[in-house]
Amino acid sequence: MEYRKLAPFPKNFLWGSASAAYQIEGAYQEDGKGRSVWDEFVRIPGKTFKATNGDVAVDHYHRFEEDVALMAKAGLKAYRFSISWPRILPNGKGAINEAGLAFYNRLINELIAHDIEPIVTIYHWDLPQALQDEYGGWESRQIIEDFTNYAGLLFERFGDRVQHWVTLNEQNVFITHGYLTAEHPPAVTDAKRTYQANHMANLANASAIKLFHEKGYQGGIGPSFAYSPTYALNADPANQIAADNAEQLNADLWLDVYAWGRYPKLVMTYLKQNGLAPEITAADRDLLANPLAHPDFMGLNYYQTMTVTTNPLEGGVGLTKQNTSGKKGTSQASGLPGVYKTADNPFMQQTDWDWNIDPEGLRIALRRIESRYGLPVLITENGLGAYDTLAADGQINDDYRIAFLKAHVKAIQEAITDGVTVIGYTTWSFTDLLSWTNGYQKRYGFVYIDRDETDEKELKRYPKDSFYWYQRVIKSNGEII
Repeated sequence: MEYRKLAPFPKNFLWGSASAAYQIEGAYQEDGKGRSVWDEFVRIPGKTFKATNGDVAVDHYHRFEEDVALMAKAGLKAYRFSISWPRILPNGKGAINEAGLAFYNRLINELIAHDIEPIVTIYHWDLPQALQDEYGGWESRQIIEDFTNYAGLLFERFGDRVQHWVTLNEQNVFITHGYLTAEHPPAVTDAKRTYQANHMANLANASAIKLFHEKGYQGGIGPSFAYSPTYALNADPANQIAADNAEQLNADLWLDVYAWGRYPKLVMTYLKQNGLAPEITAADRDLLANPLAHPDFMGLNYYQTMTVTTNPLEGGVGLTKQNTSGKKGTSQASGLPGVYKTADNPFMQQTDWDWNIDPEGLRIALRRIESRYGLPVLITENGLGAYDTLAADGQINDDYRIAFLKAHVKAIQEAITDGVTVIGYTTWSFTDLLSWTNGYQKRYGFVYIDRDETDEKELKRYPKDSFYWYQRVIKSNGEII
């Protein structure tokens, strides 16, 4: 729909930015922190770009006050960050590391002192290695109890100051990349184990949300999902079926469980026919269907859309690994035989990592979530990974990032005008950070961190042009974009 005038952003709209503990904190062995699966995974040869790791990252652990001061200068209304599970519980359960809790306590208080709302992500991929070693991490039912206890500890310690909690960040990513493509820990390629681990994660998510509601903590809670709405390449009905296949298998499989507590029938039919369906007990169904286990909002991580065509069952294209080199045009078609395969969309440009640039896709994602689930949406990630250049005078001209974000902010406003309830927008990311398997060359931040894969340098912070653009957007509450 086109409108003569767009609705304004809500007065209490949470303009913010985001990060994840492993990608920014560093201090991976300090103050009693245990090891995470990522501390181990990055040491497997060939798994990350130029063997990069998060041992130091951008040293946020020691520089958080400087970083929060920059957030305040930018005018941020909210900052979404994750808590490192092994920094709090070095063994994943049992003995509490009070020094780890004290760090996050200081961070939360520093944010509040600068009128920045803390949005806490409970799990952003850094599972304690001890739990992986003990019982296989997400593949075991024991993870449900341990994750719930960990979440409960955070609720008790920080619940008086935190209004928005994100349970699991991008479950669809850490499960499929960890168990299907081996691009993340635990580096497994087993479809059966993938869907079983995913079911355990669904139960852990539901259990933590149920605890939050039962205890009556303030604010709201929900998962954060990496959603890439699917398009058919053209109006060929066969391609439309492929697009529906992909949408249900890559989105509804998670979102339906979060919001309604049940798996899509089409997906379960596919999984059963291929011997991949998880083992689901009556108690599992009861937990997932319990209204207290359903989210207060849906967290949305949006970067791109996906375009697909048919993919023959015999001789069809299988899953391929993503572009982590930053060499544009090196990605290959990926898919599931008999289900779908990806295709180049002629209407879109791509980033250097071959991600589609599609602002309208964000509006589509928001509308689909509203239409299907009727839940408020907190946009928990959205940003552009690109090569940035630090000039001799300390300036970073990133007009391409401003253009990207500007178009996405407009799409949000259009979705709000459409009737979608959007709580806030926390971009990815505030500072540059370790981009998991992509190293430090793929930059997302409003603040440039002077380091690369081989040299930490002084880790000096430099606001980019986009920093000052976002400052103006926030100050005007989205009237100036």
